[in-house]
Amino acid sequence: MPVSVEPTTAPSTPAEVLRPHAEDAFGAELAALAVQDDRPRPARWRLSPWAVATYLLGGTLPDGTVITPKYVGPRRVVEVAVSTLATDRALLLLGVPGTAKTWVSEHLAAAVSGDSTLLVQGTAGTPEEAIRYGWNYAQLLARGPSREALVPSPVMRAMAEGMTARVEELTRIPADVQDTLITVLSEKTLPIPELGQEVQAVGGFNLIATANDRDRGVNELSSALRRRFNTVVLPLPESAEAEVEIVTRRVDQIGRSLDLPPVPVGVDEIRRVVTVFRELRAGLTSDGRTKVKSPSGTLSTAEAISVVTGGLALSAHFGDGVLRPGDVAAGVLGAVVRDPATDRVVWQEYLETVVREREGWQDFYRACREISA
Repeated sequence: MPVSVEPTTAPSTPAEVLRPHAEDAFGAELAALAVQDDRPRPARWRLSPWAVATYLLGGTLPDGTVITPKYVGPRRVVEVAVSTLATDRALLLLGVPGTAKTWVSEHLAAAVSGDSTLLVQGTAGTPEEAIRYGWNYAQLLARGPSREALVPSPVMRAMAEGMTARVEELTRIPADVQDTLITVLSEKTLPIPELGQEVQAVGGFNLIATANDRDRGVNELSSALRRRFNTVVLPLPESAEAEVEIVTRRVDQIGRSLDLPPVPVGVDEIRRVVTVFRELRAGLTSDGRTKVKSPSGTLSTAEAISVVTGGLALSAHFGDGVLRPGDVAAGVLGAVVRDPATDRVVWQEYLETVVREREGWQDFYRACREISA
């Protein structure tokens, strides 16, 4: 029988939360946008589509309020995603790992519905109940099937309240569970056969799913389900400068929550990590002169953020607080060498033919050689 457990400590205040939800972290920006937003809003949307796009892409409002960019990339990608949510089509954000699919999904839900927490996390073990509904078995045994005994899923709640639901890693969910979404997305109805009832979606309901396009073949979406989505592909950053900006911004946000040194003192190392990742991803040096082998990993922007954040922690706790080559070398090695048999050869070749010969990179080369030995 389920039992409730009283917390042994007081609930965390917003300032103590390591990663606040988007609607909490950027609540002031969302409130400012709502005040300034005089454009038409779809049913139950907190902001107009224009304001939602401004929230994600950044800008300056007429009253001088600065909206920080949440996504650095093609404007049209965001506009298509937002306009999709204003229709009866669900939105599928597709891309390689580290292209900010989850990040964009969360911020879209926060801007549209003011709540990004109606989330189903997709895994190989995600049950049908996570998408449809479950039961409080204590009440079920005591009183039989009833609405009081029913435990709504995030999707059911979103339908009933006209909110935006999120499904992360849709292609990791077993195919038969995925297909429970077909009726929800096509008929906007969720049947409850045990009660002879149904939940019908009200205006404002929609669903955002994310999927990794490296996972094709894991649990490929059925054609019937795929037709219910408008697919938007999130690309990797087009330029090194854009990627450096993304990494710098996210590391700064994460670092503030962890009391790490400010990012500006480590911009040179951020640029170096981004350059290494981009060259190994592309199989070509940035000047276009030298072809290099690519490792088995994705070397995504998200991994670059992780490497730099780890380096900042090293510099803060075991150094002088300044991000140096030795602080990021181990993280770069760990990101590149996923398959010890093949990736180590790729890394050593890149290190000796590219890094060793690059002007101003000698400290980085020595740090990588030392950690690779």
